[in-house]
Amino acid sequence: MIYTMIYKAKIIALTMGCLFLISCRTKQDTPPGPYEPVPSAAQIAWQRMEYCGFLHFSLNTFTGKEWGYGNEDPALFNPVDFDAEQIASVAKEAGMKGLILTCKHHDGFCLWPSKFTEYSLKKSPWRNGKGDVVKEISEACARNGLKFGVYISPWDRNHREYGKPAYLEYFRNQLRELLTAYGPVFEVWFDGANGGTGWYGGADEERIIDRTTYYNWQDTWALVRRLQPGAVIFSDAGPDVRWIGNESGIAGDPCWARYTPHGPEGQIPAPGMTLYREGENGHRDGEFWMPAEADVSIRPGWFWHEDQDTQVRSPENLLDLYFKSVGRGAGLLLNIPPDNRGRISDPDVKTLMKFKEYREKLFEHDLALHSEITVSNVRGNSILYGGSRIADGNPETFWTCDDDVTEAFVILEFERPVAFNLVRIREYLPLGQRIDKWAIDVFFLNDWVECASGESVGNQRLWAGDKQITHKVRLRFSGAACPAVTEVSLFYGEIPRTDK
Repeated sequence: MIYTMIYKAKIIALTMGCLFLISCRTKQDTPPGPYEPVPSAAQIAWQRMEYCGFLHFSLNTFTGKEWGYGNEDPALFNPVDFDAEQIASVAKEAGMKGLILTCKHHDGFCLWPSKFTEYSLKKSPWRNGKGDVVKEISEACARNGLKFGVYISPWDRNHREYGKPAYLEYFRNQLRELLTAYGPVFEVWFDGANGGTGWYGGADEERIIDRTTYYNWQDTWALVRRLQPGAVIFSDAGPDVRWIGNESGIAGDPCWARYTPHGPEGQIPAPGMTLYREGENGHRDGEFWMPAEADVSIRPGWFWHEDQDTQVRSPENLLDLYFKSVGRGAGLLLNIPPDNRGRISDPDVKTLMKFKEYREKLFEHDLALHSEITVSNVRGNSILYGGSRIADGNPETFWTCDDDVTEAFVILEFERPVAFNLVRIREYLPLGQRIDKWAIDVFFLNDWVECASGESVGNQRLWAGDKQITHKVRLRFSGAACPAVTEVSLFYGEIPRTDK
């Protein structure tokens, strides 16, 4: 009896000890709770793309207009050397991760043979009326490892029913065509330009709509969710990706991933009906995870015009825009309009490739990989969240701290002094945007000297400044929750600068 009791006591003690160890390990290995709101899987995938291309291509390419009126002859669309492979391969070589095609712009002309209108390629001499630009571009994207996105204008200056209930059915029918016939779509782009003068089937008049109610956006967005659950939806009201609030390709500083769209004068926010300038910075306390997309054209116009061949942005200017968009946590959507041949023109290609060369040289050698990393705190002293995680090249690992540590730092120490003028920081997005403020210090004359500071990190924060020479660099973070940092990188190189 005594031996039985002792045996049972040992079993109980052993069990309790194991449970204690498991409990301790679980506590150490458990990541911080999310700091709401947090991104969806589709939003995370979108933010990691960072740099994509916009293809404005339609009747305007042949008429010299930016906004067609809706009465242009479809026979004008006739690219003599259309080459979807050239377009996609240029984008891939330029480092873009996806392409968004203007499948239907405001004039209503469709770049696919829609079943619901004759105002499309069916009436064009190109490919003898049997062509499908959407199909050829989407397939070229797939061959080149690019994601494919669609732009469909909610406004249609050609359709006779625009402004009436019947048009909404037409619009959604076309949306179904685009989202069911061309493979996976990563982004659906809804423009905010809605209502005004147009041809409207010969009515040739002005039609004003209530932008907050006419499109019944909640149901339209739900249609996208059902047909392309992996796609993000863009507009100046989101719901997944917001407009940056300008067409200059420049995000605000700071640029928060969180945002609450507001309508003018207290109205319900909707595409074309927001206080869009707020999109430049977003809101630190925003209700929704809604990162910004900075759209800008490589030329003065959105569509190709021959007289703008000498006005293409310089690669130095594109690099500057990259720092002011991607470098502030936004996505860069660079418009590269095909010309009237149906190809990306030579001046544009030249700029794109030089821009890529600049980026590759600047980010070629990460000095942080050759440093000894120490941090002020490690969550539960677990190896899963140690400082080495910020330099392991894995976006799924991160350094983080105990829950009550909302101010923390990382020190990168080198065997001998190094020079750097570029720093990249990334947060671990699945846990939300946790960092409010950041600062960079260098060790100089036995003391720390601050060389840069700012607000907001998010998907990526780039700091580019004067050359710093030191053997120790410190990065400080503070916020409403313990930081979760997946990367800290240091680089050194010549950063070309220009205002042109």
